[in-house]
Amino acid sequence: MPSDDGAEARWAEAVRGLAHRVAGPVARSIRFHDLAESTSGRHYELSAAGGELLISATDGVSASVAFHHYLREDCGVSVQWDTELPLPLTSLPDTPPRRGKAYVNDGYYLNFCTFSYTMPYWDWHDWEREIDWMALHGITMPLAITGHEAAVHAAYSRLGLDDQTIREFLGGPGYLPFQFMGCLDGFAGPMPTSWLKSHRDLGTRIVQRERAFGMTPVLPAFTGHVPRQLAPSRVTARRWQGFETHVLDPSDRLYERVGAELTRAQIEIFGTDHLYATDPFIEMPPAGSDPGHPARVAAATLAGLSAADPQATWLMQAWPFSYQQEFWTDDRVAAFLGAIPDERMIVADLWAEHDPLWRRLDRFSSKPWLWCALLNFGGRTDPIGDLHTVPAALDEALVGPEPPLGIGLSMEGTRNNPVFFELVADRIWNRITDVGDWLDTFVTQRYGRASSSELRSAWRGLSETVYDARGVRIFPEQFNGVLTAKPSYARIPDDLPELRAEVTAALWYDPVTLADAWDRMIGVAEREHDLVSGPLGHDLVEAGVAFMSRVADHLYLDAVERSVRLGRADRSAVTSFLRVFEDLDRMLATRPEFTFQHWEAKALAWSSSPEERDILADNARRIVTTWSTTTSLTLDDYAGRIWAGLVGGYYQERWSLWADGLNTAISSPGANDDELARRLRARAEQFLLQGCRPLPSRPGVLAAESRRLFDAYAGLADRITSPPVTPPGPAAR
Repeated sequence: MPSDDGAEARWAEAVRGLAHRVAGPVARSIRFHDLAESTSGRHYELSAAGGELLISATDGVSASVAFHHYLREDCGVSVQWDTELPLPLTSLPDTPPRRGKAYVNDGYYLNFCTFSYTMPYWDWHDWEREIDWMALHGITMPLAITGHEAAVHAAYSRLGLDDQTIREFLGGPGYLPFQFMGCLDGFAGPMPTSWLKSHRDLGTRIVQRERAFGMTPVLPAFTGHVPRQLAPSRVTARRWQGFETHVLDPSDRLYERVGAELTRAQIEIFGTDHLYATDPFIEMPPAGSDPGHPARVAAATLAGLSAADPQATWLMQAWPFSYQQEFWTDDRVAAFLGAIPDERMIVADLWAEHDPLWRRLDRFSSKPWLWCALLNFGGRTDPIGDLHTVPAALDEALVGPEPPLGIGLSMEGTRNNPVFFELVADRIWNRITDVGDWLDTFVTQRYGRASSSELRSAWRGLSETVYDARGVRIFPEQFNGVLTAKPSYARIPDDLPELRAEVTAALWYDPVTLADAWDRMIGVAEREHDLVSGPLGHDLVEAGVAFMSRVADHLYLDAVERSVRLGRADRSAVTSFLRVFEDLDRMLATRPEFTFQHWEAKALAWSSSPEERDILADNARRIVTTWSTTTSLTLDDYAGRIWAGLVGGYYQERWSLWADGLNTAISSPGANDDELARRLRARAEQFLLQGCRPLPSRPGVLAAESRRLFDAYAGLADRITSPPVTPPGPAAR
């Protein structure tokens, strides 16, 4: 029952603001009351009568979840990343009293990498909407690293370093999360002075709004990584993906001092909820070789935190235990975790949907832990996911001894594959007993139409194809398709069976079913024009990308095999392959979020001088292409994006360079490899300096562009699992 005789809740103002942004004027008829907290965890009560909705809840996030449940179950519409707001509601339907209760205490959100791959250039408008999404989906524990660079600057200033040294250490704004994780420093910068001030203010505003809902933001903490100038004779060099950084030994008194100074600076700027994320070994083995070194790092890290905040709890991503299993044996993990009291650490099982470490590591030696779904690496936009095994995997973790403290979404990039992340987030508050039933409800609520039978049929097709990736390792280091792949002659002409095996492995489903799902979506878009500007437009693009990615793979294989048989480049087959890039680019250009130019414009909006513009443009271009320098290929195309401007520009031009040398690659294997590498490097350097050519001033209409693509390429659906056949001509103009 509501406490304090029905007094309005302390979090009511925050949730009322959310309700107004989501539902418009009808939000004036919503009342919010506090429920007395109890040992039963987060819960809510709601009822609606006479056009008024009453929500009572233990906290602001639970109240927001209640509001979202009401919208979904009583109004037939959900609020997702791409839902157009405010919703077109004119009244609040009556509903009898009901209750809801969270299945876990917390919903964790984000990954350090997400702040580089999705949101490095977001403004307050973007963040306000994202925090609303968090609250509606039950997120209580968001990672909050925006503006942390201001705390780093303040801490090292107090430790005696000058402004220029610190800004050079911080590097470019687009790479800050990797700086904070200790992976690199001084790269793609220096840090613009204006960015420090603007993002200190933005970060403060973000955590204030999150706390207004009752969330507990997780702030970054010290990893042992320092500027070399701080103690040049006392640091040890280590390497990550070609980058060299320097770390202090945990026995050095400076280790604890820097950790404390950084935490104090952060508390002064952003306040604290006593939760701190740090990963001293994120993708690097410990700098010390003796078995006791990791435990000493753990103790020194916690000591630095505790010196500034005696209530500090350390949240650590378990990713190192997966990524470097050859080092992190069970005994070493147990020794490391054993160095920290159970109540002072939370472990995030970061890739639990694919590599659940909680099973191997005995639920992390009784540490509180989070079951997290990652799926997306590098912010890649490929439509893919395994919807069918996630509910059972979550249930297995939740019903066993020492269940997870919470469920998390730890994707490296958001705004892709929303169905997968909605499914995982829904489990924070709801049971999911049948994925098919859940999917039908998801579709109806996503589009807000009770009669969307064609869309439900389309989504069943998607769930049987790209979203039935059971047993598929979804990771950029394996074959992801030629659209974003770096051209090479490595398997021409001698290793064609291996090349064919890779292409075939990317098509584990029936392409005819996928084509039918795409066709059904196009049909709805052609009839229901008002739906296309919202989620249907996003989904229509993803369905088209899913099909066209496999078409591109098989036309590439066709071009290679025909050319090898002919003894020289088959120009007709090569032309058909290259045409896919141009045709797909036209469709992508109809949605701003699927364009490179949108990404770059968001970055440049933060520049206040030509010098800053150059840094921000470079960061935006670099991370989605070469990632590092053009001579370091370790992370090249790791964050590849199927975006307009890249597909029909950068990627197509790279494959055109490949086509130019195909004759030599066939007649004299290996003779042209170095020349291709040189030309690709020159193209990358040109892109970093100039970016993409402008998009058409008047992009096409998504439904029409989708139909053109479908008519030109869908006929290949029943043939692309066999030796591919070149299509007759380009998409209709």
